[in-house]
Amino acid sequence: MTTFKEISGQLIRTLSSDPANPLEGQIWYNSTIGVLKGYASLGGVWSSGGTMNIAGNGQGSAGTQTSALSFLGSGGPTTNSESYNGSAWTTTSPLNTSRYIADGCGASNTAALAFGGFVFPPGASQSATESWNGTSWTTVNSLNTARQYIAGAGIQTAALAFGGNSGFPVQTTVAATESWNGTSWTNVNSLPSARLQIAGIGATNTAVLAVAGNANGSPTYLTTVDSWNGTSWSNIAGINTARNSASGFGSQTSAILAGGIDATNPPALTTTESWDGITWVTTANLANGRNQSGGAGTGNSSGAVFGGDNSAALSSTEEYTDPVFATQTLTTS
Repeated sequence: MTTFKEISGQLIRTLSSDPANPLEGQIWYNSTIGVLKGYASLGGVWSSGGTMNIAGNGQGSAGTQTSALSFLGSGGPTTNSESYNGSAWTTTSPLNTSRYIADGCGASNTAALAFGGFVFPPGASQSATESWNGTSWTTVNSLNTARQYIAGAGIQTAALAFGGNSGFPVQTTVAATESWNGTSWTNVNSLPSARLQIAGIGATNTAVLAVAGNANGSPTYLTTVDSWNGTSWSNIAGINTARNSASGFGSQTSAILAGGIDATNPPALTTTESWDGITWVTTANLANGRNQSGGAGTGNSSGAVFGGDNSAALSSTEEYTDPVFATQTLTTS
């Protein structure tokens, strides 16, 4: 029989108590309680973060787990904006154009872009774009196609906007995609199919994921994922749980998708999926179901979601970390 020493090159130590500072992969026998233990990854874990100043949903978002921005989210037209430092939210200067169900992107809470949205009344889709420099919002060149429930990804100087609904009172779901170069929007190749309430994920306008959503008026929620290479969209491996209005963060090869809504789990999902560039894997659930929330993060190991809706507007923040290591009891099963 092969022993642990033959496999690992070391014996399992017998200790009277758990070590104070175990190393990753370390295994020991706790003789006091008669249990085999080890220090191993728990996988991804969600934990509570700071509370937002204004509860809301449908917001745009930007940044990372420790440097995030939320804007235009209060369940109705607004100009509000908040900044997160990894522990607390601070109200910042307002936007210039009141709206909601907009989107945006950015690398941090000091450099972001907000675009699109909706105002009711009078019921107009928005094309307005605003740029954030860490102190104030400045109106810049507008989208070519005004729309709400728009998706976005990228950074302040290299963004992508796609999908959504255009028009009012008759709304048309669009597949239109626009690329931002820091000065203006340019129409580029459209999504393979028109849809709205997509989660946009990506760290630049040349490498983006368009995740899930649905066609306007359709009761079918999608598992569809399309990947953008800077020139065109292509369909890739779909998510496991069909949904729309989910929150996503990360990059084209390392991402998290959290929450949203589907036909069987109203008002909001807790389901989270992790993407490694090849496969979507279900990971730790959110503590609170939420849809139309904001999201910020650099990959599938670190990020945050905030706000959203679960029968009522939320102000809570949840932070995702993977891996999280802890002492665990080991079994032979």
